Amino acid sequence: RAGVLKLYRMRVLSDTKKHLGRAKYAAAQSLRAAWYGTNYAVARRNSAGFTRPGEAPFRPASGKVDFAELRRAYLALFAKDRENIEAGLYRAPNDVRLRDLARALQSSRAFHADVTDVDKRRVARRGTDVRQTQKDRIDRFPTYFRQNFHYQSDGWLSDDSARIYDTQVETLFTGAADAMRRAVLAELAKCLKGHDQRTFAYLDLACGTGRFLSQVLRSYPKLCATGLDMSPNYIDHARGLLARWPHVELVEGAGENMPFEDESFDALSSIFLFHELPPRIRPLVFAEIARVLKPGGHFIFADSLQFGDRPSLDPILEYFPEGFHEPYYKGYLRADLGEQLEACGFEKVTSTLAFLTKVQVWQKR
Repeated sequence: RAGVLKLYRMRVLSDTKKHLGRAKYAAAQSLRAAWYGTNYAVARRNSAGFTRPGEAPFRPASGKVDFAELRRAYLALFAKDRENIEAGLYRAPNDVRLRDLARALQSSRAFHADVTDVDKRRVARRGTDVRQTQKDRIDRFPTYFRQNFHYQSDGWLSDDSARIYDTQVETLFTGAADAMRRAVLAELAKCLKGHDQRTFAYLDLACGTGRFLSQVLRSYPKLCATGLDMSPNYIDHARGLLARWPHVELVEGAGENMPFEDESFDALSSIFLFHELPPRIRPLVFAEIARVLKPGGHFIFADSLQFGDRPSLDPILEYFPEGFHEPYYKGYLRADLGEQLEACGFEKVTSTLAFLTKVQVWQKR
């Protein structure tokens, strides 16, 4: 009887802990959504919109946005995120804390201060200002990289850009960007199962500010992790963010010419990279991924939805390149990237949707 009572108490304690965890998660994510949703509303109110003066309003060829489906997909993302946390795939996020408020306010102010300049570029359709603002060092980067993606100031090539990037992205997705990234972490956790994280070599391609790597390392702090990015400013920012994990290697370099030996990594991920690559560069990057992965290694590929993935949301995909400088996005929406990956020796393992992101796992044969 004592054993049964103990088991009952343990179950009650476990259920209570689970319910408290869910309540805490829901409260934190609701606050994030409200915060970034407010940032988005203020930015939209202070901008001129997608249409230049004298132009007819943009109308998606695929029809009107299905906002009910958009909301269902948004909520499903967080439901799956919580399910993954309870399954033990990764730790719950902890970025809604009182001590982070000052930094959030600072980032928000910097973001809104930049909105006016971004809006001027949007109206004028000027997507290459960075070639003037960074002309003293611009020649060291490939032509496709020398642009103000999203019309953001300095493109990827300043410390100011690196400081506000995560706020820009979370605002764009009303607080869903990290949750979409964690869909990649769920797949990485599955790849790690049965392995010693200390000897498991993982590369985050186009690691940017190190935001995703920080989420990975919170759950797997001893992982043998490397980040690669072309922007020296974003790599510097990532070093600060990841300073508590000094064993992480951060490298400046291009995806089409990675500075790593053949068969160096057990797993590799890229998030929101390929829609910003020219068509001629994408297969080169795929070939490099195949080169640096070990046989049997996994490539976790996360990027924007493409046409037909969620047909009722296709109009949003049409809107995106109209409001933001994304010179290669329209071509990406129809590109058969699976065919290119198969040509490089990959086999698809799985494909899932996480709100406006598609997450695929490919295995090197």
